[in-house]
Order: sequence, then C-alpha cells, then structure tokens
Amino acid sequence: MTIRHFGVLIPSTNTTVEIEYTRLLPPWLQCHVGRLGKGGDTPFSPSRDEDVSYQSQLLGDAKVEVVALAQTSASLFDDDYDLNTVRRMTQGAGVPSLTSAQAIGRSVRALGAKRIGIVTPYSAAAIARAKHYFESKYGLEVIAMEGFGATDAYAIGALGPDKAREAFTRIDRAEIEVLIVPGGNFPTMPWIADWERDFDKPVITTNQAALWAMLRVMNITKPIEGFGRLLEDLPEMTDD
Repeated sequence: MTIRHFGVLIPSTNTTVEIEYTRLLPPWLQCHVGRLGKGGDTPFSPSRDEDVSYQSQLLGDAKVEVVALAQTSASLFDDDYDLNTVRRMTQGAGVPSLTSAQAIGRSVRALGAKRIGIVTPYSAAAIARAKHYFESKYGLEVIAMEGFGATDAYAIGALGPDKAREAFTRIDRAEIEVLIVPGGNFPTMPWIADWERDFDKPVITTNQAALWAMLRVMNITKPIEGFGRLLEDLPEMTDD
C-alpha cells in the first residue's frame, strides 16, 4: 500500500481537524499538521504570517504533496488574503497549496451549482463577510444564511450535529442547490452523508472541501465513501 501524504495548517485552538483527518480517513491517506498562532485579537482573526511560513516549511520537510490552510474565516477579511497566503505556503513547503475557503468556492462550482445556503458557527459580521467572499470571488448566490454567533473556538469544537441540522431546516428552500458549512473547528464529516439524505442536496463543509481539493491536486481519483457526494464523486476542480 502506497501512503500519500498531505499537510494541513490549523489555528492553535482547533481541536477538530486532526480528529477528522486521522480517525476517519482510509489508512493510505496520511495527514501532517502544523499549528498557527493568532495574528489578531478577534475570535476569527487570521493566523500569524510568520507561523504560516515556518510551519509550511516544516511540512515541506515531511515531503507532503500539498498543503491546505483549514481556517476559512481568515480568507474573509482581506480580498488578497488567499493570494498572499497561498504564495507564502507554496514558497515555504515547495508544493502546491490552497485555503479551505478557496476549496469551498471551487467545490460548489465543481458540482455545477451556484445557489447556496450557509450554516456556520460564525458571528453575524463574519457570516456577512462569507456572503461577500463567495459571491464576489466565485459568482455564487447566497440564498439564505444562519450563524451561531460563536465567540469561543473551544465551544465550536464541542458543537453537535443537531445544531447544523436544525439550522438547515430553518433556511432550506427549493432554490438552494448546495448547503455549505464553513468552519474547520465545527465537527461535520461523520454527519455529511446523513444531512445529504435528509435534505436531498449536497452538503459541503470546510474539512471535507479542503480534503477534496487536496485529493484533486494530488491526482487521486479513488472515491472516499461515507462523507458526502463531494468525496464520493470527486468532481474535477475548476480554477478561480
């Protein structure tokens, strides 16, 4: 069995990504993680640039094939954040890189969809920025959205699946083609398939979308069952 290695950068407060990427994935996929300190004083502040550079370099030492930043909220506060951070990660690791926000936007388009509903732990201000990000950068149309107003990363990591299911029920409508759940510290992957059956449409989450994008960069076409249509169908990734 050939093991494929990928790298993920996460905020130091994230307690979910390592669980979802090490306990749930098949043994031929190996995740390597770097932790990042916060670069600001708000719950959703981007991580320190110097940490991104340094941890990317260390992941490059592990010979990963791709690096993703699993911190969707960081991309929402600066229109050039993705461009600058991807460049920083790629220079450090020496391999292709991406942000989870990019992965979500690209995954919706890869599924041939445009109209989305957003459910997220984010505050009202952050979810408004998410709407702007996905509409301005990916041409998506946000039909409805709901945030949980979270201000504590550790509390987000303890949220259960019913929180998302109840929010989906409140915002879902026929014109929504895809439901998305930004937030890498919000546990989602074990429940995506159930949500898709309940609401009869694809559900895209931060950690699932980032994994899909990395698999596409790694030219892996072997489906991963049980975590939603995105990982089962592995549609090709489009450019921004």
